[in-house]
This record gives sequence, structure tokens and C-alpha cells, in this order.
Amino acid sequence: MMPVLAMFYGIIIRMYLMEGSQHHRPHIHARYGEFEAAIDIEEGEVLAGELPRKQLRLVQAWIELRRDELLANWELAQQGIPPYRIDPL
Repeated sequence: MMPVLAMFYGIIIRMYLMEGSQHHRPHIHARYGEFEAAIDIEEGEVLAGELPRKQLRLVQAWIELRRDELLANWELAQQGIPPYRIDPL
């Protein structure tokens, strides 16, 4: 399951629930049209996939503003607990 955390400017931000498993570095999944990328929460680095440059910058700015909330949600998701919605950009 991959709940929606936020939506802004046509971008949908999600996070996988991963109870009982260590799932890489803390990251979110951002989708914009046919583009999708996994983006590291701590560094804002693209781990996989791609987004158009403008949308990537928006997601990275949002991550910078919401990093603490995202990391708290990551801890919940690692326990299989649905993460909370986070205010959009």
C-alpha cells in the first residue's frame, strides 16, 4: 500500500508502508503525469526514476520544508502504520 502524503501543482507524493522490513534510505515517491521518481528525504537526491526539472525543484523545496514530518512518517511507515497527510507546498 502506498498512501498519498500530499498533492501540489499536479505532483502526487506517496510513501510505501513497509512493516517488518528495512527499505533503503528514507524516501518518498513523487509522480507527475507519466514521470515518477523516488527521492531521498535527507538529501533530496533522486534515487530512481525521473521528474521534469521544474517539478523536481518543487518536490525538493517541499522536502526541505517538511523534512521532520517526512522522517516521522517514515518511522510510522516502517512499522506498517499509515503515515499522516502533510501540508502541500
